[in-house]
Amino acid sequence: MGELQINKSRLLWASFFTIVAAGVGFAVRGAILVDWANEFGFTMTELGTITGGGFVGFGLIIILFSLIADKIGYKKLIVLAFVLHFLSLVITVATAYVFENMGREAAYWCLYSGTFLFAVGNGVCESVINPLVASLYPKQKTHYLNILHAGWPGGMILGGILSIAFGDMVSWEVLMSFFLVPVLIYGFMIAKEKFPVSEAKAAGVPFKEMLAQFASPILILLVVLMVLVGYVELGTDSWIQNITGNILQSGTKGVLLFIYTSALMFVLRFFAGPIVHKISPLGLLFLSAVLGTIGLYILGNSTTGMIMVVAVTIYGIGKTFFWPTMLGVVGERYPKGGAVTMGIIGGVGMLSAGLLGGPGIGYKQDYFASEQIKTTAPDAYDRYKADHENSFLFFKGIQGLDGAKVAILNDGGAQLETDKQNWEKTGKSLAENANLTQLDQWWQSAKTDANQDKNPIQQAGFYGAGKAVVVTALVPLVMALGYLFLILYFKRRGGYKQLEI
Repeated sequence: MGELQINKSRLLWASFFTIVAAGVGFAVRGAILVDWANEFGFTMTELGTITGGGFVGFGLIIILFSLIADKIGYKKLIVLAFVLHFLSLVITVATAYVFENMGREAAYWCLYSGTFLFAVGNGVCESVINPLVASLYPKQKTHYLNILHAGWPGGMILGGILSIAFGDMVSWEVLMSFFLVPVLIYGFMIAKEKFPVSEAKAAGVPFKEMLAQFASPILILLVVLMVLVGYVELGTDSWIQNITGNILQSGTKGVLLFIYTSALMFVLRFFAGPIVHKISPLGLLFLSAVLGTIGLYILGNSTTGMIMVVAVTIYGIGKTFFWPTMLGVVGERYPKGGAVTMGIIGGVGMLSAGLLGGPGIGYKQDYFASEQIKTTAPDAYDRYKADHENSFLFFKGIQGLDGAKVAILNDGGAQLETDKQNWEKTGKSLAENANLTQLDQWWQSAKTDANQDKNPIQQAGFYGAGKAVVVTALVPLVMALGYLFLILYFKRRGGYKQLEI
């Protein structure tokens, strides 16, 4: 009788909306990175670390909760995620107040913490929904996991449209709040639903045997490939609006391209089943990696809007099937792993995006931009460089361009004057705001050279963005080699086949 009480369709779509919520929040945050840079003076590396912190929290929580999901129960975890999503918004929208009263560093940690909590909520959801959908549709895992993860580009489309439609009308705090709509939807949908347990739990597979699946060298290779997937898909997505907008010299065009690639992903993920039936999941992953490499390389070398549209089309098709198909392969080949193997593979991807993708691509932009302008306009670099160094892994520390200073240069100090007036309307003197005072004093000196500084500063930004994308294209190239190895490995053993408990 219990099985009859489970509404597969309702649980699938409730799970879908948890990912929509994550996608909306992710897209809006990508669109308002420039607002954070302008308002709080963060460099590209710092912004990359903030967005990366979200992925770190996401990844750690997926892994942690996948280990205990079956014991606690799927429904209780989704309710916990619902609460965490609300808390994340409260902390994030408090940033401006914190900045005014406690300074730049406190604002940085406020944004980092809010993003981290948002990611924790997303991670709790992810630890549940992947094994849940795999258990609901055991014979069609890859197909339905792709449908489930169509919620990600669906959410990004909504977030992008909202950013364009309301970006100039409301504050970034209001834009950030829009992700609560899908949160309320999934909360309502799960309120009275019964949840199943994973396939492995239902079959009585002990926890030790779930963990023992990682003794397989092939599963370890899949984990390594998922590290690269996290870097190239989510790490690049963290920056793609900013990078394309920078190259095209239009933030709105960058958002439109982001919406376009998300729409490609949304539609194509509903057709993963027929494609997999023809070429196998590994064949699909290999083709995706090849397209991802080509798309990113062309994108990084784009000189016109038309070439960029072609590039993001190829890249968008390429990245579409990475994440859900990797989950499908793990679910099909290691069903005894249950929530554990699927959770760890997803968590590793998120950790890679947070620790490597977001900060790494931000660092590369800072590195290439600063190296170019040191050569072409060293005096301009001295005026617009950040006050501190940023580093990434074993690469050398660099002083990137200060986002707030570049914004002031681009609009001729208009926003700075508005910020000063808004501050003084509170009844406080400018001297009581250390950040505004410092920027104002700097601008009074720097604006005399603004006309000669503007072009080299902008060109450095364009150059840094393009070179960062070209270097990133090496990641899917390595992935393609890994998938080719797996195809040949399984071919020698009679072909890729789904296993059952």
